[in-house]
Amino acid sequence: MTEKLLLLPGDGIGVEIMAEVEKLIVHLNKTGKTDFSFESRLVGGAAYDAEGAPVSDETMEVAMDADAVIFGAVGGAQWENIGYENRPEAGLLRLRKDMKLFANLRPAICYPALADASSLKLELVEGLDILIVRELTGGVYFGEPKTITELGTTENGENQKRAIDTQVYETYEIDRICRVAFDMARTRGKLVHSADKRNVMKSGVLWDEVAHEVAADFPDVKFEHILADNCAMQLVRNPKQFDVIVTDNLFGDILSDAAAMLTGSLGMLPSASLGAPDPVTGKRKALYEPVHGSAPDIAGKGIANPIAMIASFAMALRYSFNMVELADQIEGAIAKTLDAGLRSGDIMQAGCTAVSTSEMGDAIIARLEG
Repeated sequence: MTEKLLLLPGDGIGVEIMAEVEKLIVHLNKTGKTDFSFESRLVGGAAYDAEGAPVSDETMEVAMDADAVIFGAVGGAQWENIGYENRPEAGLLRLRKDMKLFANLRPAICYPALADASSLKLELVEGLDILIVRELTGGVYFGEPKTITELGTTENGENQKRAIDTQVYETYEIDRICRVAFDMARTRGKLVHSADKRNVMKSGVLWDEVAHEVAADFPDVKFEHILADNCAMQLVRNPKQFDVIVTDNLFGDILSDAAAMLTGSLGMLPSASLGAPDPVTGKRKALYEPVHGSAPDIAGKGIANPIAMIASFAMALRYSFNMVELADQIEGAIAKTLDAGLRSGDIMQAGCTAVSTSEMGDAIIARLEG
């Protein structure tokens, strides 16, 4: 049966790295390993310029009908002053919200060939394999009220404003994200850390309460609580103590970026955003994207690293299509390419060979067949 993909390259290097995924899809279809139909549409600043919104209603309809959405990157200086609601990132937020993608999976894996590229000592990161499970549709990014209010001027003539962002979580939101984390832990090291700020935030108190209730349903998985600020410190001090970390939207945003840099480069890491299983088909709506940004400073130069984009597609094969063996093969081809000494500029090391974006994509495909 033909499966439908929606490709959303976005802005900056998103266009270049998505081209390598498209090349890979065509190759897999040609060799009979997959049977994907796909189309590309605009998102982010490119969509705003051409369609008047960071993601159009028409594109949303295609996304809702797709078996998986593959997303590049959005943003750039030319869209900084177009208004909050039309900023390129609003397109991604709408996709997450309308598709109800509440679970963000962010692996932090240190490839052996890149262990020396980490800012930490080799022994701290060699063999690192962490999965951060971030709640994606609640918390302070979506809570209401969310306002900036004019307060007038002080006696000294200073203009004053008040900004409010609201942290809101309900029991069901915490329960479902924790269950995803425990399910993932069962396939890995059977250890879950729940990171919150129960010492100073009421939302943290509820988060911890629900996390403990969920943990009771998974007696085969070890459960640990950790304060989010301590978690950040421990990621730098001793990252290999972690297996799966589950946390809220705000802390997950911060902790996953910190974990990503342990591996040497944001350009190396993929992510998956998943919805709840359909009660009839069991399928989840899903969006896959690299964790890096649009890097407008190098866009159009053909030097962007496509590995995170390709690895994001491998995650789609794993989680949306149950093509676990093929996903393993693609991830293995990435490792072989790195072992062969091929490097894009962001991960360049002495004695290695610099390659372009397209050359890296070609090399991975070649090793997939080798």
